[in-house]
Amino acid sequence: MPMRRGLTIIIAGADPDRLRSALGVAAAEAALGGRVRLFFDAAAVPLLCIPPSPPEPLLEAAIELGAQISVCQTGLAEQGITLDPRFEAGGLVSVMADLDEDRLLLA
Repeated sequence: MPMRRGLTIIIAGADPDRLRSALGVAAAEAALGGRVRLFFDAAAVPLLCIPPSPPEPLLEAAIELGAQISVCQTGLAEQGITLDPRFEAGGLVSVMADLDEDRLLLA
């Protein structure tokens, strides 16, 4: 079987429905053995806060399947939240620098 190209998904906003769709795609790709990276841009960071919402079950599934999660460090500072130890802080420059041959999806 040929090696799968990676998939990088940028979560651009705080829409929970778009997040669920992106997480479904991420979990499916990870289940197929592909490398998956999710980046929560500044506007999407509130989706990771409790409140307003509990952790998304699909986020937990994607992590269990090996998806890597990075979160905008500016967004973290703006929201005043502590980074989940399973995630890493970063920015769009690092996402784009590490893109390589990954497919890029904006959600």
